[in-house]
Amino acid sequence: MTATPSAGPTRRRRRRCAAPRPGRLPRSPRAPPPRAHARARRDRTDSNVRMAVTLEEAPWLGWILVKALMRFAFMVANNLVAIPSYICYVIMLQPLRVLDSKRFWYIEGIMYKWLLGMVASWGWYAGYTVMEWGEDIKAISKDEAVMLVNHQATGDVCTLMMCLQDKGLVVAQIMWLMDHIFKYTNFGIVSLIHGDFFIRQGKSHRDQQLVFLKKHLENNYRSRGRKWIVLFPEGGFLRKRRETSQTFAKKNNLPFLTHVTLPRIGATKIILSALVARQENGSPAGGDTKELDSKSKGLQWVIDTTIAYPKAEPMDIQTWILGYRKPTVTHVHYRVFPVKDVPLETDDLTNWLYQRFTEKEDLLSHFYETGAFPPLKGHKEAVSREMTLSNMWIFLIQSITFLSGYMWYNIIQYFYHCLF
Repeated sequence: MTATPSAGPTRRRRRRCAAPRPGRLPRSPRAPPPRAHARARRDRTDSNVRMAVTLEEAPWLGWILVKALMRFAFMVANNLVAIPSYICYVIMLQPLRVLDSKRFWYIEGIMYKWLLGMVASWGWYAGYTVMEWGEDIKAISKDEAVMLVNHQATGDVCTLMMCLQDKGLVVAQIMWLMDHIFKYTNFGIVSLIHGDFFIRQGKSHRDQQLVFLKKHLENNYRSRGRKWIVLFPEGGFLRKRRETSQTFAKKNNLPFLTHVTLPRIGATKIILSALVARQENGSPAGGDTKELDSKSKGLQWVIDTTIAYPKAEPMDIQTWILGYRKPTVTHVHYRVFPVKDVPLETDDLTNWLYQRFTEKEDLLSHFYETGAFPPLKGHKEAVSREMTLSNMWIFLIQSITFLSGYMWYNIIQYFYHCLF
């Protein structure tokens, strides 16, 4: 019986010996395909380019690191001098608080404005400036108003500190509503003395916090000469609340928002009900009524404030302090509503707030697409105003700050040696 040779090896040999197809070069079976060669060459080229860019940028990155360390050291020194000086002045002025509380809180407000001006200057000298859009709120700087602001990052507060510096005495007479965690920062003691309100987030605390807020407004708002309130109705940062807000919107057939979240009603309702003077019966509606004299008109304006960052990249307070981001222009848009046009009933106020934040969504969408805010209703073109700080004024308050620190250090040292 003769064995028949297998056809498999013969076919394999034929394939190896076969002539190459026209237009193609012969290649080894183990060699990678031409595309793999091209991809490998491209990867090596990109790697070399990246390495070259990194080496070229090394001096620049080194300077950024050195500058950040220098800025941080200056910020620490600034706080170590300014905050204790502020506290010492407040303690020294306590007799004036008993004799003339209005004058005391006026002086305290000026010092508070200087402290916030120092924070603003940290960003100003790093090239973080503000461009303002919409209505000019300087015109109502002497009236009582509440600012409703969208919240994206900790840098929002620093941005507002900067853009309110040139609005007269607004910063001196302002009250902030902020998360309770800020109470434990270096600036917490200043905010406690000034009369800002720290609100604790979470459903378990919500009702109790609203009661505390009402009492706080009754005891501290007009008695301390406050006129503006800054409120972030979203109740937290955009990145933390967006998913929850969108889920709630789907369940309740509400607007689906991406650049903002649905606002919470509680704090806004408390502020309006406590501070709005109801004119129909000739009497004010609570809110430190004993301090609301015949010249005061109560809360008059609601300022819908929208903060937008280029490329939707928010700025945090670490960036503001260290200055490692390239110079950036933050855009702030204002719309002013007379408080008489704002409903006070819960359902109507909720719908009104939802409408405002839906409009914020449209404003931000337009900004991220075009780089500018749309014109106000009834205007053909949008007008922007560059907010500026006076370098001379910044130098003045910084000089006073460090001179005060030096003075208080010597005074405390003198009394220490006298006592011990």
